[in-house]
Amino acid sequence: MNETWEELKAECLACRKCELCETRTNVVFGGGRKDAEVLFIGEGPGEQEDLRGEPFVGRAGQLLDKMLLAVGLDRTMVYIANIVKCRPPQNRDPKPEEQEQCIDWLRSQVKIMRPKIIVCLGRISGMRLIKPDLRIMKEHGQWVERGGIYMMATLHPAALLRNPTQKPEAFKDYLSLREKIREICETTKI
Repeated sequence: MNETWEELKAECLACRKCELCETRTNVVFGGGRKDAEVLFIGEGPGEQEDLRGEPFVGRAGQLLDKMLLAVGLDRTMVYIANIVKCRPPQNRDPKPEEQEQCIDWLRSQVKIMRPKIIVCLGRISGMRLIKPDLRIMKEHGQWVERGGIYMMATLHPAALLRNPTQKPEAFKDYLSLREKIREICETTKI
């Protein structure tokens, strides 16, 4: 376990644990407030994220920003990370073995941050962190508590771009998130 955020980030940026390191442009460690009470976790970087080294900066990220703003949040108030830190080729789902090689970076981030809330963005993140048989369309928006952290899966912003009719349903999850923040967070005021 790394002692500091800076040490963890430096080690992660040099990672070569799986084959994703061969095709990446940048490691996407994460972005936002390092002491955030709310942590969003996606599956992995896409093309724009790989090019810029920042999470959720493409079209899906723009939609995420709009959803956050609609409930009184922005990126300066939260932290955004991914299950895998390097882009899978052609934006395919990260393979289980890639997730396994990368998950300790995320575990270390969580251990240092100690968030009160984790929001899993999409099926892959929800299945990895909440339960392996998660059915995102049926179970999004449902809260579970693990080790003092409240967790919820919501529809991935990229999925909402492909199926805009699902946006109102997903927005209910963000409203629920706002209520949970108001209920349990101390420094995140919305």
